[in-house]
Amino acid sequence: MRIMISCGEPSGDLYAGALASEILRRQPAAEVLGLGGQQFAAGGGRLVGDFRGLSVTGLSEAVRVLPRSLTMLRRLTEAAREQLPDVFVAVDFPDFNFRLMSSLHALGIPVVYYISPQLWAWRAGRMRTMKRIVSRVLVIFPFEEELYRREGVPVEFVGHPLVDLVRVRTPRATLLREHNLEPTAPTIALLPGSRPNELQRIVPGLAQSIPLIRAQVGGVQFVVAAAPGLPDALFAPLLGADAPVALVRERTDDVLAASDVVITASGTATVQAALHERPMVVVYRVSPLSFLVGKPFVRVDTFAMANLIAGKRVVPELIQHDFTPPAVAREAVRFMTDADLYSRTSAELRRVREKLGEPGASGRAADAVLAIALRSASST
Repeated sequence: MRIMISCGEPSGDLYAGALASEILRRQPAAEVLGLGGQQFAAGGGRLVGDFRGLSVTGLSEAVRVLPRSLTMLRRLTEAAREQLPDVFVAVDFPDFNFRLMSSLHALGIPVVYYISPQLWAWRAGRMRTMKRIVSRVLVIFPFEEELYRREGVPVEFVGHPLVDLVRVRTPRATLLREHNLEPTAPTIALLPGSRPNELQRIVPGLAQSIPLIRAQVGGVQFVVAAAPGLPDALFAPLLGADAPVALVRERTDDVLAASDVVITASGTATVQAALHERPMVVVYRVSPLSFLVGKPFVRVDTFAMANLIAGKRVVPELIQHDFTPPAVAREAVRFMTDADLYSRTSAELRRVREKLGEPGASGRAADAVLAIALRSASST
């Protein structure tokens, strides 16, 4: 049995690695190959391509990596033509994976979409493509299941893989002492994103908010969670701030567990923070051109996953023009100084966690993928 998987950013790599591991635990003789990174390879996947350099946010940013993306598309399509996998699994990364799955579907390869694209929020026209091509969509948020079912797309809610993957390995006091910080001091985690172009737009605003927060919260310190493969230079404005700031690599759960409040880029990190029940301020900014072009296609008035799952705005969002250092400081200081607000928000995030499903999401996804792969293999 041969299974091809394609993912395109650190969060997708994490999920793809867990999925590959669960597939191989059930079918040790299977071959898992595709586009991924360190986590996919660690889970037993054979890398046909590495996603580094392909992952950006924003329309204008995507244009700059288009030649590299097209080269990778050709490489993966050729690998599929030669090796004919029994199933192709697209993991998020829709701008790339929609093109790839169309090519593989034309080769007669069944398609499963895991960590489905946010069609309910943006570019809803893609639902027609999903209905035409995808054998099954495996969704990780409970509200998604009905949306796909209503459109006639085969769908299964498997739960969120982060419920299993969130692990704290280092206690708060140990982590903070390791980085010359005070274990009992008020601590804010900074999660500025996982893609270089995200950090270039988000880090300066966070750095400028630090002295504003320090002026209102005595003794506050900051811990920055750095995603894999990002150079130190991208974090320089934060590390150069006149404040106790530590950079911690590839230990996001430890950083979240060691914090009191989180300031995070919108995305998967908001789910991680919710799983830790940490009140958060969500920020995001893309290029002015990407924002101008993309805004008419956005169908939701909230962006943070924690808020979408809750069905209401339980944590503040500062998007594009609203993302200013004074606004970031104002919202962070509210959480740091208002005990009732902190308690209410933590309780709301606890309810978000409960909606993310039981443990075992990666195993349930593996079962669904293998069922389609077995049908495909038996029909050839």
